[in-house]
Amino acid sequence: MTTQKKEVYNFQSEVKQLLHLMIHSLYSNKEIFLRELISNASDAIDKLRFESISSPLLYENDSQTKVQISINKAQRTLIISDNGIGMTRKDTIENLGTIAKSGTKSFLQSLEKQQSKKNELIGEFGVGFYSSFIVSEKVCVRTRYAGTKPEEGTLWESSGEGEYNVTNIIKKTRGTEITLFLKKEEEEFLETWRIKNIISKYSDHITVPVNIQNYDEKNKTYFWEQINKAKALWTLNKSSITNDEYKDFYKHLTNDQNDPLIWSHNHVEGNQEYISLLYIPKKAAWDIWNRDNKHGLKLYVKRVYIMDNSQEFLPNYLRFVRGLIDSSDLPLNVSREILQDNSITTNIRKALTKRSLKILDKLSKDSNEKYKTFWNQFGLVLKEGPAEDNENLSKIANLLRFASIKNNSAEQTLSLEEYISNMHEKQEKIYYITADSYISAKNSPHLELFKKNNIDVLLLSDRIDEWMMNYLVEFKGKKFQSISKEDISLNKLTEDKKIKNNELSKEMIEFLKRVKKFLGNQVKDVRLTYRLTETPCVLLSDSNEMTTQMAKLFSAAGQSIPELKYIFEINPKHLLIKKICLINDEIEFKEWIKLLLDQAFLAERGNLENPHEFISRMNKLLIQ
Repeated sequence: MTTQKKEVYNFQSEVKQLLHLMIHSLYSNKEIFLRELISNASDAIDKLRFESISSPLLYENDSQTKVQISINKAQRTLIISDNGIGMTRKDTIENLGTIAKSGTKSFLQSLEKQQSKKNELIGEFGVGFYSSFIVSEKVCVRTRYAGTKPEEGTLWESSGEGEYNVTNIIKKTRGTEITLFLKKEEEEFLETWRIKNIISKYSDHITVPVNIQNYDEKNKTYFWEQINKAKALWTLNKSSITNDEYKDFYKHLTNDQNDPLIWSHNHVEGNQEYISLLYIPKKAAWDIWNRDNKHGLKLYVKRVYIMDNSQEFLPNYLRFVRGLIDSSDLPLNVSREILQDNSITTNIRKALTKRSLKILDKLSKDSNEKYKTFWNQFGLVLKEGPAEDNENLSKIANLLRFASIKNNSAEQTLSLEEYISNMHEKQEKIYYITADSYISAKNSPHLELFKKNNIDVLLLSDRIDEWMMNYLVEFKGKKFQSISKEDISLNKLTEDKKIKNNELSKEMIEFLKRVKKFLGNQVKDVRLTYRLTETPCVLLSDSNEMTTQMAKLFSAAGQSIPELKYIFEINPKHLLIKKICLINDEIEFKEWIKLLLDQAFLAERGNLENPHEFISRMNKLLIQ
């Protein structure tokens, strides 16, 4: 074979780290290397099918695509070849010498931290080719891009250490051939039965035939035997597919080693004809909060693979849904740009969104434990829904879960249906409070009235909650009400204790006037209240004002916020208020009011502009 232009390259630093981990740390499930290489070969054939739609000559008069495996025990080699799209010299260097994916460092960190789950992470992060070095002392890749000349082939070689060689070669057939020179202790992978078992376990649903070379002792000839079913599972009748087959296909599709929580397989006919197979995972992807998180459905058109991670068929708040869609109506040459402005896509998106929410509703009714698992993994993502999808707002709201006073746990398990069914007879609204943490919400003085009247309050402490509640206005005719804001409906809960001037002592009326005069425009209003039982005072937002938590979100995002003016509510029954009421010394009186106001600010906002002044004033008054 004629070769020329041999060059030596150094691996990218992240690849060196990755290879070191592959070679020295991964021992628990070595067989996954074959799963990864077969999956890559299948993807290469899928890409050829797609590209050949517009360029039929790429097939080079050979449209029978396949993956082939051959074994040479004498040379201790395992060869996996495909006649897919192949790679150019440039592709080979870029794909095998570097890791372009921006999550590489996160991947390496995850590998180091999650010792017991390393093999799961390999497929999850899309760096499966390098798993070859778990079992190989040397790897050779011969490849040629479809439609190019035989002399434009490329040979890539490496022992998985600091460098690799790239050489121009003549390769008559398109596609890629990977030769693994196995380590002596890995000779089990030279046994045909072992390879068959691995293919059956991981790659049975690959839609491309996977053939293995056998030797006929009687006729002294070699022959190829297909070892996978090579049928598109989603095209089969649902009644003929077992639960285990659905689970195995999910693992093949996603490289997730966990079983899915639930799935839905549907063949839709009518204005649009398509097949969808949607899964709800058990565990969130490592990068679900990254801006460049790859999500979306795998798209096929008339059984022809088009693209991975097609995000146009589901809204962003359902980015955890995995699966595929196979459309009979979209054009084969569809692009991401065409998908974005396509009426077929819009209609399918609406249908799949409703289908996904229906799956989650079923999961919530079928199994509390499984839904709890889902919520703990994806609840924060689903909470983005009310802001993104007004059309399905009630369905999303029905799936939300909350912590509350009565549940007495930080775990979010209470549904809005359950909340409404347990509402107080005088209660008109769904009450909630937002705070920085569950502990902060649970101990807010705003809750005192509700605890006393045995009224449940939702305790919201996730950063997204305040934003979500701007869009979650009502549920089943009951409006949501923040208890840190002024609200007329709360008066009905305290009607038996409504404060009237003629029932107040002269001292208390005079006290209220003094406080108002002293505080002036520092607050919006000063008034007495029976909403409090254990706390002397509290700050309340006006019904038309921004809440404290929303102001914090704006501030954290670097946005300017208007000055918040609070209503200062004072508990006339509190012993401290009764004592301050009797203080005649104006300087001492003002010091106490400043202290009370700072206490209220601390309880409401969690911080003070001048904590030192607060502490100094408190110490001074304690000494007195």
